[in-house]
Amino acid sequence: MKPSITQFELEKLVRPNILELTPYRCARDDYEEGVLLDANENALGSNIDDPDSLHRYPDPHQQKLRKALATFREVSTENVFVGNGSDEAIDLLIRIFCRPGVDRIIITPPTYGMYKVAASIQDCGIISVPLTPDFDLKPDQILEQASEKSKLLFLCSPNNPTANELSFNKIENLIHFFAGIVVLDEAYIDFSSRKSLAGRIAEFPNLVILQTLSKSFGLAGLRLGIAIASAGIIRLMMSVKAPYNINKLTLRAAEEAVGNTDLMQKHVDELLVERARLRSALANIPSVEKIFPSDANFLLLRVPDALSVYRRLAEQGIIVRYRGDQIHCENCLRITVGTRTENDLLINQLTSLLP
Repeated sequence: MKPSITQFELEKLVRPNILELTPYRCARDDYEEGVLLDANENALGSNIDDPDSLHRYPDPHQQKLRKALATFREVSTENVFVGNGSDEAIDLLIRIFCRPGVDRIIITPPTYGMYKVAASIQDCGIISVPLTPDFDLKPDQILEQASEKSKLLFLCSPNNPTANELSFNKIENLIHFFAGIVVLDEAYIDFSSRKSLAGRIAEFPNLVILQTLSKSFGLAGLRLGIAIASAGIIRLMMSVKAPYNINKLTLRAAEEAVGNTDLMQKHVDELLVERARLRSALANIPSVEKIFPSDANFLLLRVPDALSVYRRLAEQGIIVRYRGDQIHCENCLRITVGTRTENDLLINQLTSLLP
């Protein structure tokens, strides 16, 4: 029988050299205020208009932002990590838990491509257990493929590029019975009717939630990613990350954004209305073969000769994503929900391109 979550021991999964690591101690770990002559900063200041005192290093622990995010997601500050996009969190998790040339991750394609890229950089093995043709998990096959060297299981829900929520019962089953760390990427969770699992991390010590300010908050250019997990896992991530991984400008903008969730929710609501309108309009184009269910801010649809359609749209200045090269996504395009004007342009062009 597979082990259950009640037998979970974090230390047995972590690379031994990480457990023995003495983290880099930076100047701001000791003192944050005073006559600061300890970090070799330029005491004369920067050469730009500088209300953020950019000649001084930022808070290496991002306490204010982490506290705000913890309040928003109803967890404790010690359960929150922030990084340079979710990609930093993905990279750190693989480096913390996977020994190069020895350990493996499990992915469920079609899914977000950076899990595989980060694992390859770390010389970490990759086990693929594809989703079903209707884009759901195969828990039995995942657990059969797992071994003591399978340290991380990456799940994306709502899934990219398929837009759908994975079955909650199957996710929960895997959290209970996968012997490693389950990483649940919730980048699109605010567009879904399902509540984030962030509030259940006390119940699931082997669960890491990934989130971002790129999607619902509309701050893709900020590159601010979030990991929510047990205090033990977050401590490891804080120990391994670069000392000042989030700059002052990003911190200020992110703090402002998390303090204005009402506007974020207003934008989400507007995009959901547009998603429904766009879906309805696309469904009226006879050659659109299928529009898959969406719990995200994009749609996946199947059309004849999708690669040609993708290229012809690009020639008209309308850029979508061709996903026909991924399993179960033959002749599929991934289309982000744009503004009403952008969506109308897309609808008109597709209507003229498709017979």
